[in-house]
Amino acid sequence: MNFQGTMSLANNTLMHPEMFYISGFYDMPFANYFYMFLLVLYIFTVFFNGFVILLIYLEQTFHNPKYIAFCHLALVDLFTTTSLTPKLIDTFLFNSNFITYNACLANMFFVHFFTSVQSLSLVMLAYDRFIAICLPLHYHSINTNSRMMLIILSFWLLTGGTSSISVLLITRLSFCRSTVVKSYFCDNGPVFRLACNDVYPNLIMGFISIALFLFMPLMIIVISYIAIGITLLKIATAEGRHKALKTCTSHIMLVAMYYLPLAYTYFAGQFASISYNTRILNNTLCTTVPPMMNPVIYTLKTEEMMDLLKQVLRKKKLKTRRSNK
Repeated sequence: MNFQGTMSLANNTLMHPEMFYISGFYDMPFANYFYMFLLVLYIFTVFFNGFVILLIYLEQTFHNPKYIAFCHLALVDLFTTTSLTPKLIDTFLFNSNFITYNACLANMFFVHFFTSVQSLSLVMLAYDRFIAICLPLHYHSINTNSRMMLIILSFWLLTGGTSSISVLLITRLSFCRSTVVKSYFCDNGPVFRLACNDVYPNLIMGFISIALFLFMPLMIIVISYIAIGITLLKIATAEGRHKALKTCTSHIMLVAMYYLPLAYTYFAGQFASISYNTRILNNTLCTTVPPMMNPVIYTLKTEEMMDLLKQVLRKKKLKTRRSNK
């Protein structure tokens, strides 16, 4: 592997490689079929999320805080899977495992940025459900369009700042040994662990990112649902409790689908040995399956969305009948 020095001082020279090698799965049978599966997932993800964004944009009645949150989730899902899947398929299906140093940093930034925003988007949906169930009389005064947009902007600024710091900390590292990244993309942890100088700042930033974008969002969501559960117990009728709970089940499914596998990988990795392929397989599915399922489970199943789709189908049937006559 050829290296180029970015500084020419004797003992403090930073050595940045021209290329990194993304190793991916190690001797996993039928790996190519898995990458084809990811391609199919990506196509459906683009279609479903694109459809949701277009529908919300065109329908004026959906221009409210609830559907702004839905649209934002669909947009982030689209960006998340696009930042990862095309490069993943190109890397392993077409044997393009080498990636330039600068392209690696860009890949690292965008994947971590959008996965972090995706995590915070689930918090925003929990916030919307909390206000709707626990403070229903104040919902429209608290949860306005402008406030929802402000929350979205703060999420993007927070994740952009932390992702930028993580990438900038990589640039201070020298890579004088292996340049084989044991992951399916230029993941921050596997990359900085290849360095031969002090990685302590990178390690601290890694823990901060995990706390900010994995455990803190999950904790906020759990606390919000504890409050929702207490409120539901105060509802007099079983029918009222069931109706209120029904609005939360889809979100709970999304939270479980996204956070539980990631939390399992993190905790199991601390206390037990997880095989290299298992960790990559689990993390890959966590970042590719939820973006496809989110619009199907959450947005397209809402009563308003179903009513709109029924209206569109009825109009289409009437036009077909008229044209046949």
